[in-house]
Amino acid sequence: MSTFNCDFLVIGSGIGGLSYALKVAEHGSVIVITKTGLDETNTAYAQGGIAAVTYEPDTTEKHVQDTLICGDGLCNEAVVRMIVEEAPAQINQLIQWGAKFDRKPNGQYDLAREGGHSEHRILHHKDNTGHEIQRALSDKARKHPNIKLFENFFAVEIITQHHLGSMVKRGDHDITCFGAYALDLKTQKVHTFLSKTTVMATGGTGNIYNSTTNPTVATGDGIAMVYRAKGEVENMAFVQFHPTSLYNPSEKPSFLITEAMRGFGAILKTTDGKEFMHKYDSRGSLAPRDIVARAIDNEMKLRGEDHVYLDVTFKNPSEIINHFPNIYQKCLSLGIDITKDLIPVVPAAHYMCGGIKVDMNGESTIHRLYAIGECSSTGLHGANRLASNSLIEAIVYAEMAARHSLANQNSLTINSAIPEWNYEGTTHNEEMVLITQSYREMQQIMSSYVGIVRSNLRLERALSRLEILYQETEELYKKSILTQKLCELRNMINVGYLIIRFAQNMHESRGLHYSLDYPKQKGMEF
Repeated sequence: MSTFNCDFLVIGSGIGGLSYALKVAEHGSVIVITKTGLDETNTAYAQGGIAAVTYEPDTTEKHVQDTLICGDGLCNEAVVRMIVEEAPAQINQLIQWGAKFDRKPNGQYDLAREGGHSEHRILHHKDNTGHEIQRALSDKARKHPNIKLFENFFAVEIITQHHLGSMVKRGDHDITCFGAYALDLKTQKVHTFLSKTTVMATGGTGNIYNSTTNPTVATGDGIAMVYRAKGEVENMAFVQFHPTSLYNPSEKPSFLITEAMRGFGAILKTTDGKEFMHKYDSRGSLAPRDIVARAIDNEMKLRGEDHVYLDVTFKNPSEIINHFPNIYQKCLSLGIDITKDLIPVVPAAHYMCGGIKVDMNGESTIHRLYAIGECSSTGLHGANRLASNSLIEAIVYAEMAARHSLANQNSLTINSAIPEWNYEGTTHNEEMVLITQSYREMQQIMSSYVGIVRSNLRLERALSRLEILYQETEELYKKSILTQKLCELRNMINVGYLIIRFAQNMHESRGLHYSLDYPKQKGMEF
């Protein structure tokens, strides 16, 4: 087992983590830890695009107001304004790093419009924008001499003074992060990574549900690690379900049918070909995601069906294929020609709006620990994320965190008194059946009771069921050899618990949290 020292430790390799790494790499040594390959991130799966004000008639104020309206009164307006104002400069930074966005023949950006946006302001690269951004960032990071990449390393816990024998209590604002312990997945050895500054950029939580558009790596690791270290977590009730993932039950993750397709004109229909969104919202298929997801969920339950359809067949076939080449090819591989056939779709867990509480510098309540991207809660999204605001949030907060951490870097030192990881279990790998069964049970509990529509009774039942899994998993963790699957299960149960507890404390239906016990809100009575 080894100890690695650096100025900046980044856990996660999506747009948040790699943007931060590139921004600080000129000023010190950077280590990036990622639990699979560098490119397997939530960012890489983002199809739709990245929101920014670029041309008239769009304005900063319009983007701000669209975000505030979508967030249902829970956004931090100062944060919203900061991100919207900083967005154009960060788009230029991405372009300088090599990201390419679609343009019209006259050279202007080919901007898309998505649900909740009052103007066309979504920059995109066909229908695989996230993949293009990830490609550019990964290429740049691999070539940078000050960035060391540790692929297939799983961060197990962040290091605080608790590891020095000091007592740490929840709510103690003097907690400090000194780095992280990470498991080398090839050797099964835990190594110590010490840093002056640590950045959590671990992405989302989608795999706590049966159906998700997230890659299998999205297991809430960063949120769980920070919560266990007594850092503050907030707004965990607000889980965004994407209304339109491709209905193909055997496939995980669920293939995303981007919201940009509805912005392009596609219409949602029931299985007998009837439009239905006008019954729920005057904006129809372009209503915000929470309304669309609940409407689809309600139609499926009313009709006893397991999907609805998205119809884009009335649009020009060549334009469809040009705008959505990956979706076209994917559906064609399943015998669906989207220029002629309706696309079967179903909601799937997509984005966590809550997470690690951070200030406007991206710093958490634990000193020297920043959180960027989906694992963080900045105040931008409030009760519901506006489409395509997440990628821009991540790179803007990478900028804020870089500025703040660089300003303080010279006053910090690496704590060399940190002990090595000294925890070793004894159980052999045949106990994997216990992990896989608990994993399935956890997903079933969350999907059945803590999904798009909730109730007090469902949440109570989920909590009691999850408590059993928590106790069993903690016992297994104490005696088992350390594996990625066991750590992920432990993290997801932590995250599931937080979602349930925050949902129980919501005595109203707001944004992404809809409860049958508190349905009385304009536009929410289904």
